[in-house]
Amino acid sequence: MEDTRTVDNLLKALYEGISGPAGQIRAWERLRTLFFPEAHLIQTMLDEHKIPRAKIMSVESFIQETHEYFLENGFFEREISRKVMQFGNIAHVMSAFESRTKPEDKEPFNRGINSIQLFHDGDRWWIMNMIWDSEREDNPLPEAIGNWQ
Repeated sequence: MEDTRTVDNLLKALYEGISGPAGQIRAWERLRTLFFPEAHLIQTMLDEHKIPRAKIMSVESFIQETHEYFLENGFFEREISRKVMQFGNIAHVMSAFESRTKPEDKEPFNRGINSIQLFHDGDRWWIMNMIWDSEREDNPLPEAIGNWQ
């Protein structure tokens, strides 16, 4: 329950749950507890014709699709900035991130923004949906993220 008590704890658990060295099985059970049962994880990308696409996954399909990659590759993602908008029992988090193969890598191999919708059920926070996009030459992270709180 500590992971879901606050928005801060939830985001910390999310990034910790997918991070680790090559060969390490990720904390899948921990990750499952963060997401509402019908939650979606949506990866956006450009296809080979530069047309935007969205890949919609359940928590289970995300785990199935990333498990082998994480076994073969180190992956450490950390939040670099956050903006939270909350009203009653809902919150929207814009969380800028950096991804590295090893925590000590000088430069990230990827950066982007996770857009995360949250719901508080009176006892805990749940991730309802999460959609993300990566930084590209034509899609740089906004300079204003340094001012996000």
